[in-house]
This record gives sequence, structure tokens and C-alpha cells, in this order.
Amino acid sequence: MTRTRLVLAIGLVVSLVVPASSHAASPAPAPATSPAAVNGAALYGKYCQVCHGTTLEGYAADNAPSLRSATFLATASDAFLRAAIEHGRAGTAMAGYARQDGGPLDPPDVAALIAYIRGGAAAPKPLPRKPSTGTAAKGAPLYTANCQRCHGTVEQRANAVHLANPMFLADASDAFLRVAVTQGRPGTAMEGWGGKLSTAEIEDVVAYLRSWARAVPPPPGVVSGGAPPSGEGPFVENVPVVINPHGPQAEFTLREDRYVSVADVGKAYDEKKRLVLIDARTTSDYSRLHITGAISIPYFDMHDLDKIPNDGTWVIAYCACPHHVSGIVMEELRKRGYPHAAVLDEGVFAWQQQGHPITAAPGQLPVAAPPPLGGASGLPKPGDLLDDRR
Repeated sequence: MTRTRLVLAIGLVVSLVVPASSHAASPAPAPATSPAAVNGAALYGKYCQVCHGTTLEGYAADNAPSLRSATFLATASDAFLRAAIEHGRAGTAMAGYARQDGGPLDPPDVAALIAYIRGGAAAPKPLPRKPSTGTAAKGAPLYTANCQRCHGTVEQRANAVHLANPMFLADASDAFLRVAVTQGRPGTAMEGWGGKLSTAEIEDVVAYLRSWARAVPPPPGVVSGGAPPSGEGPFVENVPVVINPHGPQAEFTLREDRYVSVADVGKAYDEKKRLVLIDARTTSDYSRLHITGAISIPYFDMHDLDKIPNDGTWVIAYCACPHHVSGIVMEELRKRGYPHAAVLDEGVFAWQQQGHPITAAPGQLPVAAPPPLGGASGLPKPGDLLDDRR
């Protein structure tokens, strides 16, 4: 993909069209020099690096795409990046980080992140407005044969960017999709299909992707247990910290001394065992959908951990990654002397898919099933580097 960016808008790295010279290996991000880019570098390190990687290479967690791929940077407009950062990709690990959505960032912060992702370069020229001339019915079998194993379906995510995500499709033009399919994402496993599919076939694939577009509901208001409207930080005063406070203590056997399965936590939840569930994601994601009874303590602002009882009650942190930001919270708990802290192994979307209690804001779109843990066997991971010289 392209340069630097946060867990964000770029939630799709389907590939873009760029001059032939851009097929060289993707460069490392340029040093941040302007005040905005310097601020953006600090913000990236705090909010984005955990998923998008230390050098914007992507795929540090949950298919977060590369933000430094030349074809991505050459086709992603500032508006595209801004929308991705501010509003995220609901149903994935890419949260909305805008203050008005319940996140921590004001408009100048978002501009600084974009400056850092650009690495000092100007925004690309707008892509030509050229709607697909293809047919979705013809594109469907082409997608199934060539793209589905990595990019999944409407109902099921796989081990690459989920192209059926409605928020992505609301921001990605047909021209953006066309370039991505044609040119790929040098430096990642997303190859260019311009030499394998005809121009007409690529148009059909673009038309098929466009057929998945749906109206995106507005962000929900911040709910109890999330960040207050004034933005002074997360809080837990309005919801009970402990689920089933008078119930018996749960007992769990952890995998790798860190992870507890959805099945085991769900069983303890149904048996009304005493638990604390922490949603480690950005409050915007918590407001959209969270485990019923969970409290919001984002991975980047954990001062409310002081309110968690340390009396043997199991404290389970979860996210959508499904381990990364929840792992940050769990490690902080253990550092503070909480021995009964763990990470929900498969994450919040697996919890939902398995039918456990969820609280969702009205009007939210259906969430695709998460990628299998470990990815599909035998397939390259999107972050695996290809030989860009071939």
C-alpha cells in the first residue's frame, strides 16, 4: 500500500493506478519536517502504529493496510484519508477517530496525520470521474475466482482488506477501485491484475464491487460508558464496572497465559459469573456496538483502570483486532498487579457471531463474520512482501 496512515480510512487497499515508475518497491516514510507532520508522527505513534506498523507498512493487526504503498498514496485523496480517519470502517478494527464520532481527534489532528502519511508530498491530482462501464453480473464470477479467497464476501471477511465494507465503498470511487485492481499495491501481496484481466473484465469487477454499496448510517451518539460529549476522556461512572457483582468468581484456563476463548467467557457470562469486560477500542466503536455490560476504556487513555476491583475477579479486555489493542490494556492491568487479566481471544465480532449478548446502536449495518484466527491456510498474507522487480 502506501505510506503512513493510521488505522484508518485506508481500510482498503484494493489497489490503484499510478505511473509505471511507481511499481518500484514502496519507500519508507520520509522524515517528518513540517510542524504538522511532526505532530502527525506523534499522533500516528499513539493511535495508529499498533495496527498499521512502525513504518506504515501495514498488517501489524487485523488486515490494517499499508499506508506507504506508492499506488495507494498516488490515488487516495485527502478527502478519502480524512473520511477514513474520522469515521473509520464500521465492522472492522478501523475505528472512527473524530471527536464528533466519540474519538480523540480534532480536525487539526486529522490534518496532521494526513501530512505525516503524505511524508511531505502534495496530495495527488484528482482521479478522472469515470463510472464503471462493466456489468456486475459478469464481474461476480471473476471476483469469486480471483479475489474472494483474500478479500472475502459480503458476509465473511478473509485475510485482506474487506472490499464489501459499506464505509469504504462510500469513499472509494470507481476510478480508485479501477486503479487498485489494475496496478495492485507494490510491496504487499496485492498484485496488479492489469496483465491478467482484460480492460472489460476489470470494469466488470469494479461494477460488481460497486453493487455492494449501501447507505451508511450516521455515527451514533456517544453512549453511557463512553466518552462524554465535552471530550474530557473516557469514564465508567454511568455503568456498573462488574457484571454480576454478586455472582461466583469465574475460572479460566488461558491460552499462552494471555487469551481466553469466546466460548469460555460466554459460558461464564451465561452462568452469571462475576466478570469485568473492558472494550479497549475507540469510544466511537463502543458506541456502535459492544458486549452488553462492558465498559469503555480505550487503549490510548487508560486512567479509568483505577476503578477496576483487584479482588480476584477476572478482567477480560477485548477489541476487534482481535488481540492488539486489548493486549495493551491487559498488559497494563498486569503491570498494575492484576493477575486475573486476559484478552478475549477471537474478539468482539466473533462474540457477536456466536450469539452472545451485544448492545448495538439503532440502524447499524450487519457486520461481516471476522477472519478466521491465523488466516486462511495456504494463502499469502497481504502484508507479505512480493518481489516488486518481477
